Amino acid sequence: MSSLKKIICLANSYKQNERCIAGIDLDTGKWVRPICDRQFPEDGRVPLRIRLVEGGEPKPLDILEIPLDNKGNDFGFESENFSVLKGKWKCLGKAKVEDIFPYCNNSDYILHNSRKYIYPSYLKRVPFDRRRTIEIVKVKKQNFSFVQDKRGKFRGSIKSNHGYLLLNNAKITDPEFMKNLENGYSPTANNFLVTVSLSMPYAPEDWEGEAPCWKLIANIIEFD
Repeated sequence: MSSLKKIICLANSYKQNERCIAGIDLDTGKWVRPICDRQFPEDGRVPLRIRLVEGGEPKPLDILEIPLDNKGNDFGFESENFSVLKGKWKCLGKAKVEDIFPYCNNSDYILHNSRKYIYPSYLKRVPFDRRRTIEIVKVKKQNFSFVQDKRGKFRGSIKSNHGYLLLNNAKITDPEFMKNLENGYSPTANNFLVTVSLSMPYAPEDWEGEAPCWKLIANIIEFD
């Protein structure tokens, strides 16, 4: 069976020269990640010809109507994936920032733990309906910082209101925010909605053992 799912877009981030799209299902309140697992069985990235809405990229807070199957490849550890079916994507309107507040993570951890990564083997042990590979947090300006690494990539860190490090030096994959930072932009808003997702398993050259999934900053929304 298939359906037209209505989601609030909260991520349109870089993924292997294409994009990862994700958002909140308005009917269930759960995360949905549309994937093109037939075209890209290795990671489900969404190509331009599929994701365009009225000739443009889906934008944060767009309410999208997307033809999706009732299941999708979980790649062994993800729980939010639904396969994209044929049909046009539509934008039905725009959500407000405050509409997102009920879906924000208020726990002591972002994506299960305090590390920069999660092992797929750990996620496989978590019951499927409690498995999280993408979520959104509300962050105050003083608790959100940015740095540029030696390769010129921008990274972000998030602290709790009590100074506890929730996310450390995570790579930013939000195309628009990256472009702004590259052009010298310095955020002035007092608050942020930050979508954090997991990469596909990847091990650096000097890594030993299981390849982990790294935490990424997939989308940043500023508001006062």
